[in-house]
Amino acid sequence: MRIRKGDKVIVLKGKDRGKTGEVITAMPARNKVIVDGVNVAKRHQKPTRSMQQGGIIDKAMPIDASNVALVEDGRPTRTRVQVASDGTKTRVSKRSGGEL
Repeated sequence: MRIRKGDKVIVLKGKDRGKTGEVITAMPARNKVIVDGVNVAKRHQKPTRSMQQGGIIDKAMPIDASNVALVEDGRPTRTRVQVASDGTKTRVSKRSGGEL
């Protein structure tokens, strides 16, 4: 999975298609990401010590990583990994060839 926490992504499939947001959490083992403001569901929350007020809250739910793409200049792009001569790996945009 080439998407990391903090990346700007655009949703390619589903009810939130076309929305952009920042990755809050990446879950490589499950191949899922949580994007800010995308795939939001209503959840009932009981009052707890940390959250005094209970009620219905909006919670961002995971979305499959294959349904999002990195954004470069407002357009989706694919990525590849480039290995430097000293062995370090960097993510490179296929659209422009620039480093991400």
